[in-house]
Amino acid sequence: MTTYLLRLVAATYLFLLVAWPVSLVAVNTFDDGFASIRALFADPDIVVALRLSAYVAAVSVIVNTLFGVTISMLLVRYEFPGKRVLNALLDLPLSVSPIVVGLALVLVYGGRYGWFGPTLQGWGFDVIFSTPGIIMATAFVALPLMIREVVPVLEEVGVEQEQAAQSLGASGWQSFWRITLPSIKWGVVYGVVMTLARSLGEFGAVKVVSGNVLGQTRTATLVVEEKYLNFDQQGAYATAFLLAMVSVACIVVVAIIRPKNQH
Repeated sequence: MTTYLLRLVAATYLFLLVAWPVSLVAVNTFDDGFASIRALFADPDIVVALRLSAYVAAVSVIVNTLFGVTISMLLVRYEFPGKRVLNALLDLPLSVSPIVVGLALVLVYGGRYGWFGPTLQGWGFDVIFSTPGIIMATAFVALPLMIREVVPVLEEVGVEQEQAAQSLGASGWQSFWRITLPSIKWGVVYGVVMTLARSLGEFGAVKVVSGNVLGQTRTATLVVEEKYLNFDQQGAYATAFLLAMVSVACIVVVAIIRPKNQH
């Protein structure tokens, strides 16, 4: 009886908090058939925003995958002074508001008052109110997701196989490429999916650092806000639906291709 009650509570909570609101976005998107979707792709500024979001998300995934796997190896395989501090700092993006993240990046890389902004501008390189700033903000907020997926897997697989390979003459890189990476590949895959979803949906930090310039630095999430505030609710629903469907599609694909013995 207790098990069924807990299941009912969990299912009700998820339905009210996740399933119902998301389904309403889909329902409202297709109130007029596919007209709102076609209207999105007919607007060149929205197409630019969608392309920018896809590009930023892709770069963020690549950067956080490389950095996340490296840091995960460092945290699990090595002991060093300050390890606990580093581990705590990696969770900072999850505990700090994205608005604060965006403001912090402006203070460091802003063109007029930032620490490095004037120097970078002198070199002809703009960070804030341009694509690099959007990428930095997005990568920052998604930073812990890859690490928190890979670290438990690394801890579970242990070091015995790696040590055996090295005792047989394998280099560190060969051991990683042939033994470690195959062992953690599903952790990496889930990290990629979570990072992609988080990157596509980022709003607060991007709003601060992007400048929200139409056709240049406006991302898809900013399009949702702009459409909704300007009473184009169908456009807002359609854009939000596209963003949500990309994330859902990634999760479904991973669930389908994952071996059944992987948990």
